[in-house]
Amino acid sequence: MAIAIDLAGRVALVTGGARGVGRGISERLLEAGAEVVVCGRREPESPPRGAGRAAHFVAADVREPDQVEALVATVRDRFGSLDVLVNNAGGSPPADTASASPRFSEKIVALNLLAPLLVSQRAHAVMREQPEGGCIVNVASVSALRPSPGTAAYGAAKAGLLSLTQTLAVEWAPRVRVNAVAAGMVGTELAHLHYGDEAAQARVAATIPLGRLATPRDVGDACVFLASPLARYVSGATLLLHGGGERPAFLGAVRG
Repeated sequence: MAIAIDLAGRVALVTGGARGVGRGISERLLEAGAEVVVCGRREPESPPRGAGRAAHFVAADVREPDQVEALVATVRDRFGSLDVLVNNAGGSPPADTASASPRFSEKIVALNLLAPLLVSQRAHAVMREQPEGGCIVNVASVSALRPSPGTAAYGAAKAGLLSLTQTLAVEWAPRVRVNAVAAGMVGTELAHLHYGDEAAQARVAATIPLGRLATPRDVGDACVFLASPLARYVSGATLLLHGGGERPAFLGAVRG
């Protein structure tokens, strides 16, 4: 029997889904047949496209409860259901931990931990009433699983997101499955902020066992799998998407 993923008839909401990693996720969901809604504070010049269709945009700041409630209500009312939520909106600029202001840290935690909780709560209220329930995918980071120098608040928030994933998977079963993707280093339009110019990015890629940075569509493939019937018995899991991880630093020291 051939294995294929067909999400036709499913409605997916991708927060921050118009650019970067979120755009790759949205494109792959569209190509799998889903109806896709993306949200952000500003409408993109061009929406994500796939399989000859475009994603729908709804303006919303996922840190604001009133806007999140309106966002989820709009998706439900316009499309009749909400089957898949991908909590992708997040990120952090580099910051020295010793001098980062309390306001900066609060904003990073709000975007990367509290916002996914808020959107998940509103989505769950819709999904639990649907005959087939729904599924939630939280886009986390390997920064949740290892030291995160220069982005301490971000790493701590993503670690909290993994804990939240496991808890919601227990609380909301069996109607709603909840999983996470812990992404490693991804090449986006903002990669230079973290990894330097093209030459520097090539050197970074050489440290990854699979020899390259991930692409946004790689993350999208993981999300499509977790949203599909193939993952029907997967919940409370964290999928590591890091190309094999990072080589232990002591190996370099041993070789001189």
